[in-house]
Amino acid sequence: MTGGSATGASVPGAPTGPPDGPGIRAATLRRAALGLGVGAAGAVYLWNTNPHEPGHLLPGCPLRWATGLLCPLCGGTRLAYDLLHADVVAAFHDNAALLVLGVPAAAYAVGRWLLTGLRGRHYRLRLSGRAGAAVLGVAMAWMLVRNLVG
Repeated sequence: MTGGSATGASVPGAPTGPPDGPGIRAATLRRAALGLGVGAAGAVYLWNTNPHEPGHLLPGCPLRWATGLLCPLCGGTRLAYDLLHADVVAAFHDNAALLVLGVPAAAYAVGRWLLTGLRGRHYRLRLSGRAGAAVLGVAMAWMLVRNLVG
């Protein structure tokens, strides 16, 4: 795949530019190793730090701090803690939409970036206008449901 169509228009989410093989592969591996290292350090810290209990050094949600409302991502740290401890039911209660929609979407995007990079091509995730509107709509609906129902 070259990243463009026969008309020269760019296809959203397609690999871009000509392959640069070793340079892109090396950069992808460096970035993946850095991300894995930072993620592992965060996981080690979170493993021993229960966000369900107060008094820990963990980031808080600025929207919740300012308004008292739960944003679409609220509960993400608790969700990650519960998934680290293999408690999927508790993770679902922390943030169901993030677990069901966000985790698979992030896994897909990172996996696609990694595979494309290892093949020697650049990959930039791009959402179409409709896809962006759908993501925003789902996030806003989830925020309303969380704050009005639960």
